[in-house]
Amino acid sequence: MLTHSKTAYAPLGPRARQKKQTRKRILAATLGLFADKGILATSTMQVAAAAGVSHGSLFAHFRTRDGLVAAVISDFGYTVVTRLHALVEQRARVKAILRAHMKSIGEHEAFYTRLVLEGPHLPVESRNVLIGIQSAVSIHLSEAVDREIREKTIRSMELALLFNTWIGLLHHYLANRDLFSPGKSVIAEKGDYLLNHYMALLAP
Repeated sequence: MLTHSKTAYAPLGPRARQKKQTRKRILAATLGLFADKGILATSTMQVAAAAGVSHGSLFAHFRTRDGLVAAVISDFGYTVVTRLHALVEQRARVKAILRAHMKSIGEHEAFYTRLVLEGPHLPVESRNVLIGIQSAVSIHLSEAVDREIREKTIRSMELALLFNTWIGLLHHYLANRDLFSPGKSVIAEKGDYLLNHYMALLAP
């Protein structure tokens, strides 16, 4: 049973607020560097400089570089999954959920593309976080899919295949932006095209 103490919702003190703000600044700086330089190529010295903190202070917030990488991925994933959860709660249609998924990716497209390209080479901790995010997206999508299969608005298909086809389509275009959308956002340029094509595959 959950209980609430009198201090459960007490405001943070000045030191705690500063620590939280510094951590947030480090995460934002790291995400920007990862998008620009690549996840594997970015050093903790570069992160510290971009965030305006000392190298030692960086490790006071994140004990290891692997922990920092995992935290950035987790922070990104939290935003994606939270949005999808809200849509599922509102009984949104599959197409709306997939559009929201693309929009979330599009907001940090360069970073997500780095995840697509470098994911297999990331530390185990970071890969597990990424797998967890994809699993959460799949679970939220499955709720809408099951409902629409019962309504016969989309055809029945194994969920794993349905989700992997969607992810594979997105990842292929993101990983080959130079072919499909050179110098531009894949999501902005090709998002509607990919979504409409995918929904046509699900038509009963």
